[in-house]
Amino acid sequence: MRSIISTSFEIRLARLSYFDNSRNMKIDSHPDLTLTTAASKFAALGSEQRLTVLNTLVRAGKDGLSTGALGERSGVTGSTLTHHLKILTTAGLIRQVRRGRSIICAAADYAEVSALSEFLLRQCCADSAIEDTHNG
Repeated sequence: MRSIISTSFEIRLARLSYFDNSRNMKIDSHPDLTLTTAASKFAALGSEQRLTVLNTLVRAGKDGLSTGALGERSGVTGSTLTHHLKILTTAGLIRQVRRGRSIICAAADYAEVSALSEFLLRQCCADSAIEDTHNG
């Protein structure tokens, strides 16, 4: 069962941007994500609205969305959206493009989201063999 879950997850990561399709090279931006860094990124996702905003951007794809479209799709608008975008940007989970004083586009940073997922699953099931030997 373990191999099916990990294989399925690896396939999903590959599809989401584990590989840079334009160059077909593996993106490995944060192989050593620390506990402190991961905790700060997870803290940024500690709001239902921020998680909704990130999920909306992940669903939108690499080109992202204008802030107006993001607000419409996520249901988070105005200064509340601006506040959440700032927190997600500071955490490195999204990228924003500015033109003058306006934010034109926001997109999920797939490499960062992937690194955070990998942090959780890096040692997936590592202790299950230890428990099996103790119970056997």
